[in-house]
Amino acid sequence: MKKTSLSAIYSALKGIDFDSEILAEIEKEMNKGAEKKAQNAEAYESIHDLLIGTLSETPVSFGEIFAALEADLPMGMTKGRVQYALTHLWQDEIVVVKGNPNTYRKA
Repeated sequence: MKKTSLSAIYSALKGIDFDSEILAEIEKEMNKGAEKKAQNAEAYESIHDLLIGTLSETPVSFGEIFAALEADLPMGMTKGRVQYALTHLWQDEIVVVKGNPNTYRKA
């Protein structure tokens, strides 16, 4: 079930003062994964300055970026996670130069 549907059901049941035990279960289901999401956001934020600090005006490949960062990355921050951050987060701070391979520079 989608979160929006579950949220609508929760609101409707809460409005009629429904069984609090069932409401607690619905609320728990709606918030499932929130803790993991917060941990992931914190992990990505912990590498923000490191990643952005590695970039310059000169475009470089992801391999070069990762090689420069690898020794300083926190435990559990894999190559895939760094690449995700580079390609999906902080788009206003990173410029992708399309090519084979793509290169990246500071905005």
